[in-house]
Amino acid sequence: MNNSFELLVFLKEKKLLENSPEFWWPSHGCFETLVGAILTQNTKWSNVEKSLVNLKSAELLTLERMANVDIEVLIFAITPSGFKNQKAVRLKQLCKNIIGQFGNFENFQKTVTRDWLLEQKGIGCESADAILCYTCAQDEMVVDKYTHKLLKSFGYEFESYEQMKAWCEYGINEYFDKIVQIYGFDITLNKIYCRLHGKIVEFMKNNPRV
Repeated sequence: MNNSFELLVFLKEKKLLENSPEFWWPSHGCFETLVGAILTQNTKWSNVEKSLVNLKSAELLTLERMANVDIEVLIFAITPSGFKNQKAVRLKQLCKNIIGQFGNFENFQKTVTRDWLLEQKGIGCESADAILCYTCAQDEMVVDKYTHKLLKSFGYEFESYEQMKAWCEYGINEYFDKIVQIYGFDITLNKIYCRLHGKIVEFMKNNPRV
């Protein structure tokens, strides 16, 4: 495995995303994805799904409603995700900050930067990139513990999140034209990043002993 292009080809042959949404993460480009990126910290996605169902039932999955909801209502709704008090406070404050800085969700999607997200309490590199990639459709690759474990199995060790991310992005950009040929249509860089990340996660879930 010499680069992330070869990794993509290796994973693509396994048809891991045949039954998944187009961009892998459900609700790509929606406010729900931003909420999910925060709720999924330190918990399983199945727990996040339970919280999202609660939030939908309470009609809280809009930027404005979450910014103004009573904190106890929010805490109750996201209880399945764990760390409910901390996550509720951070989600509510993030929504207020987005409104204060960008005015509305659509403007946030178009103009938010990685640096701004990293300044928000409770958002680290992985969460920031997940929001940029899946919520804002920006060209940012998400790497995580699954990526680290898979690349380690191929003999790659990285000193930081940023180095691992750079390795993944470089091969995709270097061979972008070949990737378009493989897919057979004009696929966006964002979509490639989404699907590569999704393939890695699904592969590692199916092969936990790697």
